[in-house]
Amino acid sequence: MSDVTLQNFEADVIEMSRQVPVLVDFWAPWCGPCRTLGPMLEKLEAESGGKWRLAKVNVDENQELAAHFGVRSIPHVVAFADGQAVDQFIGVLPESQLREFLDRLTPNPGELALREAVELAAAGDREAAQASFQAALAYDPGADTARLTYIGFLLDGNKIADAETEFGLLSPRATQEDAYAALQTRLEAMKGVGDLPDGAELKARVAANPADLPARLDLAHLLIARREYEAALEQLLEIVRSDRGFEDDVGRKTMLSVFELMGDDPAVSRWRRQLATVLN
Repeated sequence: MSDVTLQNFEADVIEMSRQVPVLVDFWAPWCGPCRTLGPMLEKLEAESGGKWRLAKVNVDENQELAAHFGVRSIPHVVAFADGQAVDQFIGVLPESQLREFLDRLTPNPGELALREAVELAAAGDREAAQASFQAALAYDPGADTARLTYIGFLLDGNKIADAETEFGLLSPRATQEDAYAALQTRLEAMKGVGDLPDGAELKARVAANPADLPARLDLAHLLIARREYEAALEQLLEIVRSDRGFEDDVGRKTMLSVFELMGDDPAVSRWRRQLATVLN
């Protein structure tokens, strides 16, 4: 528990909440309900083993902070996570409801392991990242979002068979996830690379006959497997432009999957506009 003022709010609440959730208890010495809630929060913080932190703001001494967060009645508790206010309540809650509030706020072990896995993968420590991904899925085998993230990690490492195995463990609900179709497209492209002609041959076929849509599609799949997404989009857009109905609109559908694979790449907006122009 820490006493927070305007001077240390940024460090003790905003920055700390990027590591663990922080509950800010706006209170005052004269407030009877505050004297009931405060000890309950302190007890639960001690029991949490560091899963979250409690910060207390005396509204009489920190009126600017109280006004900033719209505190008109106390006790008023605001929860922070990842640098943002994410939840709040006013008044005294029974301990059972406080525990429910905290359960919603604090990540479970599987979520923590997944976060660690993503950070390790970004740092290039693939061995440790794989162990953390597996730990996350051991905590919650039905976590489709975590498994899809793991599949992307496996494909990054060219572990196609392992990725295919993980696809088989997804629940039926996974098809509703944004990443599902994109990763399926990438997996199928990588699986099919061995059966395709090499890139030079496919490019030569397309150059000799721009209407050879099967060659364009094979070339797009090869480029997707190589993560050359914009080059793949060029081929797919030409398929859409030439024949929208080719293989059940495969050009447009595959383009949408590639957009998901590209994530927040600013080039996606440009390609979406080009696709919209062709469709119109």
